[in-house]
Amino acid sequence: MYAFIDRRVDGLCDGGRFFVWAMRGWRQSLQKGVCPPRALSRGFAGVGGGAALPDFHIAMALLNRDAREEIVIGAMDCPHIVEGEAVLLGIWRDLALGDTGNARETLKLLASEDAAPPIARAMTTAAAKMIAAGFDLSELSTHVSEEVKPSDE
Repeated sequence: MYAFIDRRVDGLCDGGRFFVWAMRGWRQSLQKGVCPPRALSRGFAGVGGGAALPDFHIAMALLNRDAREEIVIGAMDCPHIVEGEAVLLGIWRDLALGDTGNARETLKLLASEDAAPPIARAMTTAAAKMIAAGFDLSELSTHVSEEVKPSDE
């Protein structure tokens, strides 16, 4: 999480930017009373990730319903990654790197004990389908470590 919080969205790899867009779009469509999968379908299809959309939607819906606290997702035009997005990006990265144990432990902190396993399954399946579509979500960690820090001039 701390690798992402308050970082610029445009500093993420393509997969990271896509997932931020998808999380924000999901939340925004829900707030507007629009079916999230319908609102996101063109974007997922446009990157070849249409097969991942149902699992992404299930994960987000379960997180929305079963989170211990509201998971804050930024507005579409927010240039920085907010706390909730940072936590979720960390989970997506862990899943892409095969660290399902860490992802599941983080999910247990976010959601009820009963909800964490189905959320983990949906996120794991969505991540696998996005990887199959050509997204290398493991790049999330390399782009964070490559970010240039401002100098003290």
